[in-house]
Amino acid sequence: MDRRRRQLLKTALAGSAALSLSGCSLLPRKPGFNPEQYSAAVGKPDGTFGVSAFDLKGQPLWFSPVKTRCHSGCTRPVGNQLVFFERRPGWSFYVLDARTGKRLHQIDAAQGEHFVGHGVFSPDGRWLYATASRYEPGEGIVAVYDAEQNYQRANTFELAGIGPHQITLHPEGETLAIALGGILTHPDYDRLKLNLDTMAPALILMNRRSGEIVGRLNPSHHQQSLRHLDVHPSGNVYVAYQHQGPRHEMPALLARMEHNRLTEIRFDDETQAGLANYIASVIAHPENDLVAAASPVGGTAVVFQGSTGKLLSTASIPDCSGVQALAGGDFLISSGQGKLVRLGAHQPAQDIVQLPLYWDHHLV
Repeated sequence: MDRRRRQLLKTALAGSAALSLSGCSLLPRKPGFNPEQYSAAVGKPDGTFGVSAFDLKGQPLWFSPVKTRCHSGCTRPVGNQLVFFERRPGWSFYVLDARTGKRLHQIDAAQGEHFVGHGVFSPDGRWLYATASRYEPGEGIVAVYDAEQNYQRANTFELAGIGPHQITLHPEGETLAIALGGILTHPDYDRLKLNLDTMAPALILMNRRSGEIVGRLNPSHHQQSLRHLDVHPSGNVYVAYQHQGPRHEMPALLARMEHNRLTEIRFDDETQAGLANYIASVIAHPENDLVAAASPVGGTAVVFQGSTGKLLSTASIPDCSGVQALAGGDFLISSGQGKLVRLGAHQPAQDIVQLPLYWDHHLV
């Protein structure tokens, strides 16, 4: 990449003149934002799993069974398709009809690889970028699939690091933002973390066409594992950590990318304790300057001002994990105990519905 293109990218990443796109984390960010349905992976009391879509009142619209727990997904910008990934280590992802839940494709991971629960589409809906891991050498990659060719594998981009997780697309349309957790795991050892002393987390910025890494930003401590992230339509990138050090340390768990560095956001000690060193979702609202995050470990959800980091609202929601934006400026929070909650900046949390199922990690 020549110097002029690098400078243009830096300018875009600083937040200027961003274009509005559709993608996994950017699904609702369209003009006249007013989503009619949300989707999530669910578990049922009988021990079965699936993906479910539901309306704004929390009532199920369809349920599509899958063989094991799923984690998160993304909506294809064209063609009414929804993709959901199995929970790490994920051996497959599923392509569903977003209107009915009918399964269209099941795509298995390549030999020696597993998915980690997240993906994002290109603006035109052709390319699916999925974070994955080569588990024997512990190498993080982005696997690229061609949706126009029945999701055939088209390319592989190297991340030069361990443990990628959530991936999204910057609004300028060319740069993938990837949360690199830095944690080495292996399917043979369940979810045992094998390298806590040497982990190297980072926010990775990658050209989506070439796979070239154009930026690598590190947190203030090597045990602040970058797991989740979101991008506001203005171009502001927010990341969430899961701290792998002692519980009593309570470092910052959220950060905003600005001027090619991560500016970390820490709340008061009581709120930090409630977050339990673990953020499972972070979402920047497309209609305002609000950001929400949830901790299932601490049973705490927060809303803060994105530009300043000022804490505006806190709610106790047991096993809360999924977060998405609602039209009008508030957020939708899901709980692994079957509850959907509305949370805003200036009013108490409001229960929407309680259902006999278990919402898994993310809302789409």
